[in-house]
Amino acid sequence: MSLLTDLFPNVSVRMDEFYDATLQTIWMILIVSVVSFVLSLALALLLTTSKPGGLSPNAVVFQIVDKLTNFFRSIPFIILATTMIPLTRFLVGTAIGLRGAVVPLIVGITPFFTRQIESAFMNVDPGVVEASVSMGLSKPQIVWAVYLRESIPQIAKVTSITVIHLLALTAVIGVVGGGGLGDFAIRYGFQRYMFDASVAVILVYLVFIYIVETTGKLIIASTTHE
Repeated sequence: MSLLTDLFPNVSVRMDEFYDATLQTIWMILIVSVVSFVLSLALALLLTTSKPGGLSPNAVVFQIVDKLTNFFRSIPFIILATTMIPLTRFLVGTAIGLRGAVVPLIVGITPFFTRQIESAFMNVDPGVVEASVSMGLSKPQIVWAVYLRESIPQIAKVTSITVIHLLALTAVIGVVGGGGLGDFAIRYGFQRYMFDASVAVILVYLVFIYIVETTGKLIIASTTHE
């Protein structure tokens, strides 16, 4: 403990607050990742199947989803988060803390995640899709057996990339009072010039990134066909 106190004096006297900030960040990642994964998977499947040449071509649906995805993806996250403050307050009752961070994080990461999963579906061999159609498989069966099952390694890869990107956004959300480690680093590391607070936050984020990358590699290795 003395070594910790020597290296991180300003953090050690605020350890309870640092733990709370770390826990808030973990909850942000878990909640946003799960919700965004479900939404992005549905949107990516919609884009893949409704595009020209897809299983169920529909130009209107494709153009609407495609343009909305591009629109929200093009907005810088800090601008999106501040613009959404009234909507966030309406939906969850507050624009600060964990609850206030979840809504803009979901809106901010889902377009990016959608494009990542869509790219995973695009890597599926068209010949396998054509073979499935010729075998008489229904569209839901093709989606499940071909697009989803064949894309698991690639989906695991892009999910790791997206969660790491989400980690960066959880730090940014601290600028507008979103809580978590980003808020801790801004209030103490930036505003009060406590360098050790910033370093402590960076180290925790590095641990998070290592866990995400390692988990992704394990899933990829266990699902990749030899």
